[in-house]
Amino acid sequence: MEENKGRAAEKFKAGFVNIIGNPNVGKSTLMNALVGEKLSIVTAKAQTTRQRIMGIVNGEDYQIVYSDTPGILKPNYRLQEDMLGYVDTAIGDADIVLYVTDIVEKAEKNTEYVDKLKDLGCPVIIVINKIDLGDQPKVQKLIDRWQEEVPLAMVIPVSAKEKFNLDSVFDAILKNLPEGPAWYDRDQFTDKNLRFFASEIVRENILKQYSEEIPYCCEVVVNSFKEGEERYDIDATILVMRDSQKGIIIGKGGQSLKKLGTSSRLDMEDFFQKKVYLHLFVAVDEGWRENRRELRKFGYED
Repeated sequence: MEENKGRAAEKFKAGFVNIIGNPNVGKSTLMNALVGEKLSIVTAKAQTTRQRIMGIVNGEDYQIVYSDTPGILKPNYRLQEDMLGYVDTAIGDADIVLYVTDIVEKAEKNTEYVDKLKDLGCPVIIVINKIDLGDQPKVQKLIDRWQEEVPLAMVIPVSAKEKFNLDSVFDAILKNLPEGPAWYDRDQFTDKNLRFFASEIVRENILKQYSEEIPYCCEVVVNSFKEGEERYDIDATILVMRDSQKGIIIGKGGQSLKKLGTSSRLDMEDFFQKKVYLHLFVAVDEGWRENRRELRKFGYED
């Protein structure tokens, strides 16, 4: 009996499936669809994901640890350097790499990372996303091009938004997942805490509500997160870089901040499945994107 249990344990599969790609190709949408939970911000704006976010899927004989990462970019300031660092780390510690592209991005964009895919010591799955926006000949042409570009990779066309052909991605992952014990408890679905998701929900609504440079100059810090029997009491500060940006966030008579607070609170209640009292502040911190100590405090790594 013990010997049979040992054989069963050896057949258990577990590993890290890390999602990388350029901005706006749908990495976060794909991650959320594969995990079945809304863990990553999804908006039409670039650079919405700033940190590496893990989503854990458990089956009877497997555990898949997905990682969403920021889009590949050329850094212009220290925050973006940290964002790119998450991508490099994800490539280095992956058991399987999902490289996400789509049918509209230019092939020559950030080719140095495509070159890295050719020399990785782990399976690579190239996911061509947004195929609902193109026709079959165009999709087939892209499949052929990517297969020629990275010959050892599996190339799978999908629509993450429409949840089309995601079964093929899952099957390819499960086939290539290494044998081994689970990395996380079976009831855990992410590596982030509730404070993180509260801040991300506010930041997502900033991205939706405000335009131009405003969302990229903001960081959300949760000052207090108290769990009561009937609700969460959350105080959060929105950091901006200039007084003029503070004025835009607050709006005339505080109306813009009130709208932001309402939409964020409703999204939190939907995510947490609990009533939320949310109090938002706005403060100016001119150098937060370049300050190493500040970035560490916000959860960004060296």
